[in-house]
Amino acid sequence: MFKRILLFFALNLLVILMITFLCNLFHIGPYLTAYGLDMKSLAVFCLLWGTVGALVSLALSRVMAKWMMRIQVIDSKTQDAESRHLLDTVRKLARSAQIPMPEVGIYRSNEVNAFATGPTKSRSLVAVSTGLLQRMNEAELEGVLAHEITHIANGDMVTMTLLQGVVNAFVMFLARVLAYALSGMGRGRENNSNSSPMSYVLFVYLFEIVFMILGSLVVAAYSRYREFRADAGGAKLAGKSSMIAALQSLQALQEVKDPREENPAIAAFKISHSGKKGLLGRGLLSLFASHPPLAERIQRLQQRR
Repeated sequence: MFKRILLFFALNLLVILMITFLCNLFHIGPYLTAYGLDMKSLAVFCLLWGTVGALVSLALSRVMAKWMMRIQVIDSKTQDAESRHLLDTVRKLARSAQIPMPEVGIYRSNEVNAFATGPTKSRSLVAVSTGLLQRMNEAELEGVLAHEITHIANGDMVTMTLLQGVVNAFVMFLARVLAYALSGMGRGRENNSNSSPMSYVLFVYLFEIVFMILGSLVVAAYSRYREFRADAGGAKLAGKSSMIAALQSLQALQEVKDPREENPAIAAFKISHSGKKGLLGRGLLSLFASHPPLAERIQRLQQRR
């Protein structure tokens, strides 16, 4: 817990320092002026705050994953049979997908899961849990690894980061424009006596909450799409039967949980994530789920020719 808190503050401090530096470098002034709302400055301000944090997180994603999940990266010269098999399988799949060999690691957890992360295809990481290694056979393991390799080949980590950054920027921009208009600050200088800076701040917070909820629907929809696409790619790399077997095994074992699975920064990139107590698989809440139901993923693969 202490490591996560320290990492949170360190990342936010890094983001603030970087944005401050960029604002000074490009002479970006305040967007609220005595003459009204400076739309150009506001747009740049929102773009910086919306995307820089996401890009910094992406750049450090591999390091963060190793630290937060206590991942043991496998040495390429290891003589351990299980680790050797894991490395050889990833190497074969990476070669088929025509991407550089990623780092491969294992994290201690009872959960049956795996994930891929990293800022680029050449600086990526595939990590599997000890629970997955203990409970899956070779064909199922290959299906899981093929799914993760496909994520890397598709550049899903970069795309998700850019999408989240653009959504953040739009949320901040629209919230401030509407807050400026509704708080009375945008009715002309002669009417500014009726405006309230406090109401502007409250409107900003209100609209940011509303637009962030709407924006999260867009991000979640793309996240589910990329899972279907990674399943299809995994079926091409490892074989349709192996990919289906992997998902069926995950479905049978999805009740096995681990506290670290609840970390949203990592959970969104794992091959399986049912949401807290499965609530995100029900009704309208399913629109906020980062992963489609395993049953639907299996059905789609079975219907593919």
